[in-house]
Amino acid sequence: MAKLIVKSPYIKCTGGGNAAGAGGYLHYIGTREHVQKLTDDRPPTRKQEQLIAKLMKDFPGVKQLEEYGGYEERKTKVTASALITMALEENWQAVSQMDGYVNYIATRPRAERLGAHGLFGDEDGINLKEAMAELNSYTGNVWTHIISLHREDAARLGYDSAQAWRNLIRAHRNDIAAAMKIPPKDFHWYAAFHDEGEHPHIHMMAWSAKPGQAYLSREGIQQIKSVLMNDIFKQELLHVYEQKSASRDELVREARREILELVCTMQTGLCDHPEVETLILQLAQGLETVRGKKSYGYLPKPLKALTDQIVDQMERIPAVAQCYEKWLTLQGQVDSYYGGDERKRLKLSQQKEFRAIKNAVIQEAERIRAGEITFEDENLSAADELESTRYNVEFYCQYRDKIYDADLPLDERDYAAEQMARAAQAGNPYAQHLLGKLYRDGTVVIPDAEKAQDWFQRSAEQGLNVARYALGKLLLTDDPLVRNIPTGLCWLELAQQNGRSYAGYRLGKEYLRGKIVPRDVPKALEYLNDAAQRGNQFAQYTLGKLYLLGREVPQDKALAEQWLKQSAAQGNEYAQFFLDRLDQFRPPSVLLAATHLLRQIGSIFQDNSLPKSSPGGIRYVDRKLRQREREKKIAMGHRADDHEEYTGPTMSM
Repeated sequence: MAKLIVKSPYIKCTGGGNAAGAGGYLHYIGTREHVQKLTDDRPPTRKQEQLIAKLMKDFPGVKQLEEYGGYEERKTKVTASALITMALEENWQAVSQMDGYVNYIATRPRAERLGAHGLFGDEDGINLKEAMAELNSYTGNVWTHIISLHREDAARLGYDSAQAWRNLIRAHRNDIAAAMKIPPKDFHWYAAFHDEGEHPHIHMMAWSAKPGQAYLSREGIQQIKSVLMNDIFKQELLHVYEQKSASRDELVREARREILELVCTMQTGLCDHPEVETLILQLAQGLETVRGKKSYGYLPKPLKALTDQIVDQMERIPAVAQCYEKWLTLQGQVDSYYGGDERKRLKLSQQKEFRAIKNAVIQEAERIRAGEITFEDENLSAADELESTRYNVEFYCQYRDKIYDADLPLDERDYAAEQMARAAQAGNPYAQHLLGKLYRDGTVVIPDAEKAQDWFQRSAEQGLNVARYALGKLLLTDDPLVRNIPTGLCWLELAQQNGRSYAGYRLGKEYLRGKIVPRDVPKALEYLNDAAQRGNQFAQYTLGKLYLLGREVPQDKALAEQWLKQSAAQGNEYAQFFLDRLDQFRPPSVLLAATHLLRQIGSIFQDNSLPKSSPGGIRYVDRKLRQREREKKIAMGHRADDHEEYTGPTMSM
């Protein structure tokens, strides 16, 4: 159940100044006193019962009010009065013009007063008549926020007085203005506190000095609710953020651990999903007719539906389904503080936080349509810089092992790194290469690409081939401090010429992709064949896939099988995946589509493994920037009228 309730209807003002207008509503909230508190459970009066029956007939939505549930559960004068009050206030513009209600409103008691009336705003000493005149002459929309707490929360947290609410609203008036798209200088507001039954609340009227400027979306209402929640419940929210409860802390840790284990399964396993292959091939064919941006927000409806269908198929994979369930559990713990309803279990394709999955599907389909080659070599870094087993000097092996032993105290590992640095300074090429790796990877030392380049180069210039390869790789990275493509390629070619198969594989890969060098398939094949003949499993797999697909080279299934078998014999699971399906009538280009998507989904779940909380603050955004942000969201898959999504701070564990 929500701990803070925010409702934000509005009154359309015409400047006529009638009783149903904003001025009349202001007078009502400013002069109505809280309901008399009763010490017994006397049943409602006949007049109350008749009025409730009339309200329910005239306004069926009354049954959706929380006060209606309280009244049905326990019919007393107190619950009846609370229901009548909220029903009248939620339907103010209509009831103030209907004869059956006008007399009741006129005879209601008045509000808790801060002087002659109960109104407060930016300033003290509000003149009620002048305020009413201002609103009666206004010609724009006036929002009538109703912000309430449960009685036990209000009493416990000190929000059972007008002064506490006045301080709260004044502290956050600019936040509320921003949520309503009103610059602070144009924001006008008045409010009054009603110590009402089981739900003490305030009525806040808010509008812009410039009619037509204000705009309040569902997202804006959520922002108002969130910023007030963060203040009112700041101590309790700290319990959520810091997870002070041992049992709750354990629950979150366990759920996150399970999510990350499932993510690991998604990112390392292979997925055979013929249904997804068929659908994604259809999507790839459909993208042929799409001009411009190929992202979810720009696709025609049939292709959007097809994309959703693919995501829903992926959700049926056990690891994805379990991961999604765990995420819903974690997110629900935070949502319980911000929403009145339990989070519904939507299909993964309809869950806003995971809309990135849709664009991942589209990107995969576009890759298939364009015939783009992929390189399944995520395990490359574990094997491509292995040191020569011939260099087994005791001091080097001893300190190297200590540096990488995560079970040792940090000071021992630091000492080992210092000794290795001394050896590097003395000119040992193996120590220089190792020191370069430490600075590149941030092991024990602070990452520093320039220092890594320096040590790799010192070692490479002494002829250590693995250092030539490491230096070439480093110079091809996106780090602007060290990126130097021509020099990097030269070092890789030198390493390849001296027998480094991984350098040949990397060069073949770059000439196939054609991103940092002009695409040159014959040259790529030359490098890949050399690396494959030297026993490089990644080059063997790539050649096997190229001959199987028959795009860059003429299709040759016999040659494809030969290379795939050699790669699989070295443990390449992707090569074995293709070998197992050589006799199946399925397009080779889409055999790995589900696997690629599974990896992407795993990464997206990992990014969302910490449940999102509510925004901690709101900023005013000018019209042009707001438009650019909306266009970007639409491109990412949001509807044009989608105002609900927010991105805020995440819980820290």
